[in-house]
Amino acid sequence: MEAVQQRLERKQDAMKLRKRRVEHVFGTLKHWMGWTHFLTRGMDNVSTEMSLHVLSYNLRRVMNVLGVTSLIQAIRSMGA
Repeated sequence: MEAVQQRLERKQDAMKLRKRRVEHVFGTLKHWMGWTHFLTRGMDNVSTEMSLHVLSYNLRRVMNVLGVTSLIQAIRSMGA
């Protein structure tokens, strides 16, 4: 198996691309969660807590991209 360093040397822009697309999401979620730990215990509860964090992140992104007014119109047009 090829070493990670060798792959990075071959594709030097891979890490820059990963940082732009993925790392900020996890950094934001960790910041919202308080950096250190989940507030609940047990896999079901932790899974629910993480799902709520991801849902709120995605909803916030949609509001930033579309705007609140457009989001409300889209929700109403779906019959919700």
